[in-house]
Amino acid sequence: MKLYYSPGACSLSPHIVLRELGHDFELEKVDIRAKVTESGGDFRAITPKGYVPALQLANGEVLTEGVAIVQHLADAAGARHLAPEPGTLARTRLVEHLNFLSAEVHKSFGPLFHASSEEAKEAARTKVASRLDLLEQVFADGRDFLMGEGFSVADAYLFTIVSWAQPTGIDLAKWPRVAAFAERVAQRPAVQAAMAAEGLGKAA
Repeated sequence: MKLYYSPGACSLSPHIVLRELGHDFELEKVDIRAKVTESGGDFRAITPKGYVPALQLANGEVLTEGVAIVQHLADAAGARHLAPEPGTLARTRLVEHLNFLSAEVHKSFGPLFHASSEEAKEAARTKVASRLDLLEQVFADGRDFLMGEGFSVADAYLFTIVSWAQPTGIDLAKWPRVAAFAERVAQRPAVQAAMAAEGLGKAA
């Protein structure tokens, strides 16, 4: 398998999952703006979407969209600790978390990286804050991870998104439970290895 990634981008989520599962895989960095891979290839020939993550399977097929990739990886490995059995209520809860993270939290951060006006960025900060408020409530019952006591693919995604707080000027001190979650996940060996491989240094 080969994971096409951009350092610190949402591709960090499947990267963490690959390492949690102990897979052998290749990494290839992508210049998202230029749409060129580290080896000089046209990334749009890998996926016309032109953004990461993209996972090339052993049979040559390419999967895109992080929430699809991480579920495929967990299911293919039979890793029910990372993704519950399809068709169960627990799996539906996992999908619920993944969809919220993708549609609401991830997308809310976008303008903080790309908006041209301070007004647009301030509006984005307000929206991000409201989404972090909801996540703070999820952890209010004392759970360590989104699904309860066990780490899942949704936690890899949430950790990735939360890692964008510092570079976008969002102080997680306002959300102590979310901050504590990030600190817990940062200590996982797979997370440390993924961060190091992407040249991101030691996880916070």
